[in-house]
This record gives sequence, C-alpha cells and structure tokens, in this order.
Amino acid sequence: MTGRRIVMIEDSKAASTVLKEVLEAEGHTVFHAADGVAGLALARREKPDLVLLDLLLPKLNGYDVCNALMRDNLTRHTPVLIISTLDTPESIEKAKSCGARNFMKKPYNLEDLLREIKRLLPQS
Repeated sequence: MTGRRIVMIEDSKAASTVLKEVLEAEGHTVFHAADGVAGLALARREKPDLVLLDLLLPKLNGYDVCNALMRDNLTRHTPVLIISTLDTPESIEKAKSCGARNFMKKPYNLEDLLREIKRLLPQS
C-alpha cells in the first residue's frame, strides 16, 4: 500500500511528535497543525486521506473544525478520527454528530490507534 497523506491537528507537541514519527515510518506523509484555525487551512490545502483531530485546541475547537471540514466540498469526504481526553458519552456523541468517523480516547494504545488509522484510510 502506498503511503497516505494525513493531517494531524493536535496542540500537544509530545503527542504529535511521536505519532508523526510512527506514521512516517509506515510510509505516510504527515502534516501537523497545533491549532484549529491552522489545521482547517492545512486540511483544505493538502486534501489529506485522513484527519486526526484533537478536541481541545487553541483558536478553534475540534468540534468546530470537524463541522467546518464536513461543510467544505473539498474535505467533506475525508475521514476524521477524533483523538481526545474528553471521552464522556456526550463528547463522543457530539464528535459523531459533527461527522467524525470515529473517536479514540487519550492516552491511546498506539497499536489500537494504528489499526484504526489503517481501517479508515482508503485502501489502494
């Protein structure tokens, strides 16, 4: 399988660095933004195969980013995986209702996350 383009919108430097390295080692191209506004612009520009999205973000929260992605013709078919510490039933419900394909709790098990990423990426 050829590498895919993944946009990661995550304000935690530690979390994003590790995940970016792992995904790049698997052959993917990873674009990173540390806030919602930059992340949205990045997703529109790069038209990635997958968006990994945190909910607690500076400038624009994950729900707003997700809603905006789903309203935009360029990005509305892009799967969004929300990865967040906010794992109350309400926040998971809200994540799904804004169009996210799935929700993973932080801190995550890396293997589980990679499996989910593989599942959501379009197969070539």
